[in-house]
Amino acid sequence: QVQLVESGGGLVQAGGSLRLSCTASGVTFSNYNMGWFRQAPGKEREFVGSISRWYGSTFYSGSVKGRFTISRDNAKNTLYLQMGSLKLEDTAIYYCAANSRNIGLSNPDNYDYWGQGTQVTVSS
Repeated sequence: QVQLVESGGGLVQAGGSLRLSCTASGVTFSNYNMGWFRQAPGKEREFVGSISRWYGSTFYSGSVKGRFTISRDNAKNTLYLQMGSLKLEDTAIYYCAANSRNIGLSNPDNYDYWGQGTQVTVSS
């Protein structure tokens, strides 16, 4: 059974930092491209960034580029999202997802597995 479990969410002040983790089980983690998405209340799920399975190439949405960093540790089956210079508009539930195809990593429809999400709340 495939499981993706996010952790590390919480309440943080604007300008602060937070690191999310996503631990995978039931899959060969290194075979999957991984992505982070987020969803704020009343909004659609939004692509945050992705990291490729073999070379660790990263890609970010314009709204987080330069502030967020995605990394992975294939030996630990774990994906990370280091978030910095957090803004109020970063408040959302953050999801990790696994993609077995090398296409459309910014499209949530192309992901095979999803975590349950972790809440990130940025306060003023």
